[in-house]
Amino acid sequence: MIRLPPLRLLVTFESVARLGAMREAADELNVTQPAITQALRALEDHIGVILLDRSRRPARLTPSGHLLASATRDSLEAIVCAIEEIRDDAVAEGQQLTISCTLGMATYWLMPRLPNFYAKHPDILVNVQAPPTDMPTISTGVDLALRYGTGGWTDGQTTKLFDEVVCPVGRPETIEQLVTDNHSLDQAQLIHVNSPDTHHWAGWGDYLRLAGLKRSTVRGQTFDNYIQAVQAALDGRGLVLGWRSITEALVAEGALTAWPGGEVDFGTAYFITVSESAAAKVSTKAFMEWLDCTSHT
Repeated sequence: MIRLPPLRLLVTFESVARLGAMREAADELNVTQPAITQALRALEDHIGVILLDRSRRPARLTPSGHLLASATRDSLEAIVCAIEEIRDDAVAEGQQLTISCTLGMATYWLMPRLPNFYAKHPDILVNVQAPPTDMPTISTGVDLALRYGTGGWTDGQTTKLFDEVVCPVGRPETIEQLVTDNHSLDQAQLIHVNSPDTHHWAGWGDYLRLAGLKRSTVRGQTFDNYIQAVQAALDGRGLVLGWRSITEALVAEGALTAWPGGEVDFGTAYFITVSESAAAKVSTKAFMEWLDCTSHT
């Protein structure tokens, strides 16, 4: 079988051939003009023929270039049509869902469990979105929103999945050393998550006050998302506040350890909101039934 060139090279070539200029192609593909030039030369090297006559200004397609441009355009259009047809069929049959949740929830809770859902419902496609605001909402194209808080959302039918508790977590050796040295949380290195989009999440100051602990300072290494903070804890950089639903798998496998007796209940929980337009879909009902069973295991 003939080894095909990378698709990105063909897409770049088709854009140049259709628009007639590298500058316009660079604007359309949101890349630099040198990147366009490099891609075209890479495609010519792959095929072994010259596709553009660069002795003219602007460069023009060679006979070989015209032949490849026609075939590439037809092939890309066929792929686009096939994808749109597949998507339309999936939506028409109610076999596609889009769920919005935080990046941490998607990474550590939902995505590891989805294979179990697919095993039960192989014909249903689940798209997962993680909005930059860290507070998922029901918006255009979103069927369900999985979110943390105290409830009260009115943009769909909201159901509580499970209560949440918070506990500091860190590398086993990190916590073991603190306990062995008879150190409390006021002497541990703390890892923070702090960004304009995480104001509704409790921080170390909130935790220490509710736990009745005093500390002269709550300064420590700070990250702007929970994934980075957890990775820092996994790297042994200190302790991070662990939401049970998100860090429980890491604790179960021994990658992280919970601070002894450190659980605190903020009175919060995880909820699922279903949009009005998605409530009657067969795929939504199947996902909700599965989610209800999964959230209690």
